[in-house]
Amino acid sequence: MNIQFECIINNTPVAASVNPGTVVLDFLRKHEHLTGTKEGCREGDCGACTILVGALQENHVVYKSVNSCLMPLGDAQGKHIVTIEGVNLPAGELNPIQRAFVDEGGTQCGFCTPGFILSLTGYCLNAPQITMRDAVTAVDGNICRCTGHPPIKKAIHQIIAQLEKRPPQNGMSIKHLIEQKLLPEYFLTIASRLKEIEIRRVPDIAVKGTPASFVSGGTDLYVQKAFSMHVEETQRISAWQHQANIAEDEHAIYIPGTTTVEIFRLSPIIEKYFPQLKTQLELFGSTPIRNRATIAGNLVNASPIGDMTCLLIALDATLTLRDATAARTLPLRKFYTGYKQLDKKKSELVETISFPRPHPSMKWSYEKISRRQYLDIASVNSTMVFDLNHDVMSNVAISAGGVGPIAMFLSKSSALLNGKSPTPELIEELFEVAQIEIQPISDARGTADYKRLLLRQLLAVHILKFFPDVVRKEMLV
Repeated sequence: MNIQFECIINNTPVAASVNPGTVVLDFLRKHEHLTGTKEGCREGDCGACTILVGALQENHVVYKSVNSCLMPLGDAQGKHIVTIEGVNLPAGELNPIQRAFVDEGGTQCGFCTPGFILSLTGYCLNAPQITMRDAVTAVDGNICRCTGHPPIKKAIHQIIAQLEKRPPQNGMSIKHLIEQKLLPEYFLTIASRLKEIEIRRVPDIAVKGTPASFVSGGTDLYVQKAFSMHVEETQRISAWQHQANIAEDEHAIYIPGTTTVEIFRLSPIIEKYFPQLKTQLELFGSTPIRNRATIAGNLVNASPIGDMTCLLIALDATLTLRDATAARTLPLRKFYTGYKQLDKKKSELVETISFPRPHPSMKWSYEKISRRQYLDIASVNSTMVFDLNHDVMSNVAISAGGVGPIAMFLSKSSALLNGKSPTPELIEELFEVAQIEIQPISDARGTADYKRLLLRQLLAVHILKFFPDVVRKEMLV
């Protein structure tokens, strides 16, 4: 089923009848002939297809870098799509970012270069303060296979130095970046033009019955079903589900299912209770992936090593599931019934995730081990949450991923620590009980014995953070 589609691609208004499941990458290259956006892995790993997507928020446009190979075209409705061609200056002049890559030898074959330039441009559009560390982090979804990253870092440093010499009066703005020639002048017209599209917009028609696939962020679904999504009958959740904000009351914190991982990571509410998560979740995929991947999608994917799943199980999260006729609630700890099996009807969506608001006495620790530090899924991950009063642990909750067919709540291990003060002997007993609870298998992420060792080490690290005198050196194998 095609939809009437309207957006702005670079400086050009585009209207067409399209299949909403087609990925933006294919539309750009085959329909618009914008071949600066490259087709690489089609899995969101290499960053060669990176684009900027601008969405109207009140009276201004907010831009995010995304992988066009994983973004359904329907989600570009009413957006500003920016490719490498869209940041070129008039008369063929290189903008400062492009010039820096040339000056520092940051490009060789050039295949990956458009993605790097757009990711860095997106950072400049969003950063309240410019720093070298954050700029490098912004290109974490881009990989260069021939030039090597040191020259690229030098190019980034050149841009940071230029912006630091000419800081804006009131934070970064499109106007300031145009003055610095990092953007062409047409960017100033985009907000008003997107408003006109919004006025003309015809609401999507819901698919009758249950579609073959619901699409949220698409960052996993389009990898699993890369060659069928463009012909399947799909329903895009973003087309009709309201994008509410993370909220809290005196009892709980509430997260809409459509919340992206990046919104979660940067949320002031989440940072208030979990300040280290902002940095730790930089290990969740890359910036373009986090800009699209949703919390509900990560849970429904049902990976035994899902990062958000591991954290939310320990926090005793509750899901609100809704279909066209009714809603129900379900503890996340009971959501997984087997490997990739859920207590969820095909017609149901995860509307909200909530968990009890942390007490001031709550302590938490999240750890993840993977073969690569960045851009990799975990071999084993684990979270420990507990309240601490006078060295006595209560409300202990330990979760572990990668050690069984589902992300696990280690109920016996948690009960063992509850109401006790940690001692070396208790921690040794914890190691033994945890080994009985888990069921790891050997796979590409490591042998079963290796995963058992990893969980033992992660449990030791959890305890070490809060009780450094309890963990003996010999425990850290």
